[in-house]
Amino acid sequence: MRLPGFPLILDGGLSNQLEDQGCDLRDGLWSARLLADGPQQIEAAHIAYVRAGAQVLVTSSYQASFEGFARRGISRAEAARLLGRSVTLARNAARAAAEEFPVAGERTVRVAASVGPYGAVLADGSEYRGRYGLSVASLERFHRPRIEALAAAGPDLLALETVPDADEAEAMLRAARGTGLPVWLSYTVAGERTRAGQPLTDAFAVAAGNDQVLAAGVNCCAPEDVLAAVRHAVAATGKPAVLYPNSGETWDAAGRRRRGPVTFDAAAAGEWVAAGARLVGGCCRVGPDRIAALAARLRASAPGG
Repeated sequence: MRLPGFPLILDGGLSNQLEDQGCDLRDGLWSARLLADGPQQIEAAHIAYVRAGAQVLVTSSYQASFEGFARRGISRAEAARLLGRSVTLARNAARAAAEEFPVAGERTVRVAASVGPYGAVLADGSEYRGRYGLSVASLERFHRPRIEALAAAGPDLLALETVPDADEAEAMLRAARGTGLPVWLSYTVAGERTRAGQPLTDAFAVAAGNDQVLAAGVNCCAPEDVLAAVRHAVAATGKPAVLYPNSGETWDAAGRRRRGPVTFDAAAAGEWVAAGARLVGGCCRVGPDRIAALAARLRASAPGG
């Protein structure tokens, strides 16, 4: 897979769309639980984003793992099947929706298999801290089986996403070797550092010179942190950037809800693209309506748009 000279539009937050469809995600597996209990809901959520203009769908495997499924009594063979199902559901949705809702004349909707960090599997918020006390080698051993299961299902690329720590990024890149698939590497950041506190210039350096890396950037962060991160990513790697920030609302853990203003603004996309972004979308609380606005903005500014 090669990126075109113009930006591709990613989808938005899968979990918020599933909740809007009436799904209860209060579970350690989060949206991955629906791979077993409600696959039709996942496919419907994907279709909603293609209808909004998404050209890349990220699978529902972010919090899926052999270990997490095992805690529910799911066998290793069945867990591998469910990981593969995440790719199949996105692929089915892409084909069905793209036929009915062609995206600016382009019927190809790509599928990125989500590989979340080790902290996501713990379901305790530690993906926003990193530094789990595990070595790079241990993290590589953890990630490799799920990456291999996802790759076997035939996605277009792997999304190594919401990575809080450069050490884990190194482990994930090692684990992805041999799959034959391009990857994007996307950190979650606070300001101009990873959540683990590393300067972004150093963090993005782990992707420099790696031909498997299609793009590097950020996700699951404040929109205000995107532009500086994109500039760091492009400068450190020489590659296009990927970005998909949150809505800008903050999480109130005590009240179990989001608070504050929405700061995600499609108008910022032009500056992001000018800085080198070629994969642009949204993460938590960025729904189909905002992806539609983003798609309209980017298409209007494209040559011949």
